[in-house]
Amino acid sequence: MRKKASAWLALALGVGMALSGCSSSNSSSSDDAKQGSQKAGEKLEIFSWWTGAGEEDGLKALIKLFQEKYPDIEVENAAVAGGAGTNAKAVLASRMQGNDPPSTFQVHGGAELNEGWVAAGKMEPLNDLYEKEGWMDKFPKALIDMVSKDGNIYSVPVNIHRGNVLWYNKKVFADNGLQPPKTFDEFFQVADKLKAKGITPLALGDKEPWAATHLFENVLLGTLGTENYKKLWTGELSFNDPQVKQAVETFKKMLGYINEDHSSRNWQDASQLVAEGKAAMYVMGDWVKGYFVNDLKLKVNQDFGYVPVPNTEGKFMVITDTFGLPKGVKNPDDVKKFLSVLGSVEGQDAFNPLKGSIPARIDADPSKYDEYGKQTMQDFKTAELAPSLAHGSAAPEGFVTKVNQAVNIFVTQKDVKTFIDTLASAAAELKK
Repeated sequence: MRKKASAWLALALGVGMALSGCSSSNSSSSDDAKQGSQKAGEKLEIFSWWTGAGEEDGLKALIKLFQEKYPDIEVENAAVAGGAGTNAKAVLASRMQGNDPPSTFQVHGGAELNEGWVAAGKMEPLNDLYEKEGWMDKFPKALIDMVSKDGNIYSVPVNIHRGNVLWYNKKVFADNGLQPPKTFDEFFQVADKLKAKGITPLALGDKEPWAATHLFENVLLGTLGTENYKKLWTGELSFNDPQVKQAVETFKKMLGYINEDHSSRNWQDASQLVAEGKAAMYVMGDWVKGYFVNDLKLKVNQDFGYVPVPNTEGKFMVITDTFGLPKGVKNPDDVKKFLSVLGSVEGQDAFNPLKGSIPARIDADPSKYDEYGKQTMQDFKTAELAPSLAHGSAAPEGFVTKVNQAVNIFVTQKDVKTFIDTLASAAAELKK
């Protein structure tokens, strides 16, 4: 096995294969299955952690579209708030242990899906749905690979977030005659000039542990390049490699430019610092754009700008939210109808402009997206795709938890050797 499961996942996996047989006997037609589920009062329960600005609006738009197409199917929005998905994952684990899976649930493509629920035998393959809907050439092959295991496809991507974005306050940069940095050397030159003016160069809000890991993974990508970055998560490249040490040293140096109250702020609070001009730059995924535009009413490329994180031009750190078909649900045909809408051009274009993400499909309508969305859609088609560690795509949950703990200790103590030793020890569980 590739990992030792984290606590919440281990709890869910303890059920064994009890759910596996529950759906195998369902051989009725689609109409009969639909009628049966409605007679039994079976709702289509959509489980997620989308309760914040933008994301909740996007989910509601997607549900509205589905209900227009299938008015006879009752939908329940079973979103769980808080903790950047941590709370929702705990509830999901408890439900899966109790043989009570939701009809479909949000899960990050990559290791979180494949080494978690698929490896545990909890998901039904969706190859037939992909063939029926003609999706095999509508999603990038690298993305389909992220939701596949052992030749089967297990979920449908609804969106793409880019993780390697450096956001910056346009006025602060203009007032100080600065250009957004393209390399790490340029970043430190800019940071020194800002610091001399009494402006916090780099915002961080690591009250929730994943935020500092998000910064670290971007430094890794910018230092190692896409291929070597990927090799870290398969065990082909050691954390004792000199390139990793170089990345850690760069990360350590960056931490010398962050706001002092970083540990008491979440990612939105850190975004606020940049919006107000109290900090100049911020490395975070493009849900920040949704927050800037929807919550703070800022204007793209007027109030704030964006460039790839230094040294990551031509690279794309992928975070993708997906939905699949759990084994044992009583309304699998209804679930597949929802997945069909979710994976359609119409569905993705209803959801993503509100969420702040871009569609996972490569044939979506660019005219529905703002300037940032259009550029990101184009980059997604041409850039080298790299899976996010902090957001569950690159490595198993148990390993991610250990990295989060190690990163947060490092942010405080800045002990390079101890940090690397801890990462190398944790990586022993990764498949070689």
